[in-house]
Amino acid sequence: MQTTPEALTLAREAPRLVDDRAACEALLRKVSCPVVVVRGSEDRCQPESRLALVAELTRARTVLLDGAGHLPRARAFFVTPATLLRWHRQLIARHSTYPHARPGRLPVDREIRELVLRLAAENPTWGHRRVQGELPRLGYRLAASTVWKILHQAGVDPAPRRTGPTWKQFLTAQADTILACDFFTVDTVLLKRIYVLFFIELATRHVHVVGVTAHPTGTWVTQQARNLLMSLDQRADGLRFLLRDRDTKFTAAFDTVFTAAGIDVIRIPPQAPRANAYAERWVGTVRRECTDRMLIAGERHLSSVLAEYTKHYNGHRPHRSLGQRPPNPPPQVVDLSSARVQRRPILGGLINEYSQAA
Repeated sequence: MQTTPEALTLAREAPRLVDDRAACEALLRKVSCPVVVVRGSEDRCQPESRLALVAELTRARTVLLDGAGHLPRARAFFVTPATLLRWHRQLIARHSTYPHARPGRLPVDREIRELVLRLAAENPTWGHRRVQGELPRLGYRLAASTVWKILHQAGVDPAPRRTGPTWKQFLTAQADTILACDFFTVDTVLLKRIYVLFFIELATRHVHVVGVTAHPTGTWVTQQARNLLMSLDQRADGLRFLLRDRDTKFTAAFDTVFTAAGIDVIRIPPQAPRANAYAERWVGTVRRECTDRMLIAGERHLSSVLAEYTKHYNGHRPHRSLGQRPPNPPPQVVDLSSARVQRRPILGGLINEYSQAA
């Protein structure tokens, strides 16, 4: 940088300002000015002009006299050596072309951070050292302190302080052994309310509509439970839990049917339908795709409609959680590029099924 002409002019005029106290004070303010130049200020100078100005003033011995005309030793120089060195460092910093390097370790890539948080979320019992030990198997190496810092910044507590599994985690872990049940209602053309009792296998999403009635008594519900276990036969041996809500239609006799078969009955919390999310989701699906799009005449009509729909649901309708396959997939999948596809309407064209032409 070059010294500004204004600063050189002030430096040259400094010797004749020795007897002018006000002028010397003005020069002192110029020397002590901030780094940033304020436009329009008459008492400020450019930072790069300070060294030249101080050197000229020091050479000329421009000083401020006290009231008695003496020369105070502290006023012999306008700045301290530390100030002079600081200005020099600032000038070097302005001329430096090297990139500024942040101190400390290199930042962790976002991909690795997301992986650490994913491992912690999917494994609630893992601490930061357990997460660190899993990373080398995936091709990453991080210090334990770095993993701890990532979890801490994301608000994830160490494993001993984490909460227990959520309902979603519990249901996913036990899905192969869980059966869920619930009621839903359908209003007929004549505004008669009909109750539908169904069961769903969480592992396969296979739905069993076991009964349709306008008067769901405890005895009727218990009999439907017996009929279900008989139809499941050996498949019931793999079931360990039954999820149900606290509806009074599920009596003690109903629970006894399942406990006698080695199936524990789990009642979900009050007013917590998400705890029985799989059953609730199926209710929404059957209403959206079937019953809300039809006028139901009575129990017999509803039974026929639901029988055809559940056949479609279990044998043909794809499910995202099953890899876009139905609960009961066909035994063989043929390349569609080499076959002709035919459409078969279900429920009068309300739903369409597609198959390969013979």
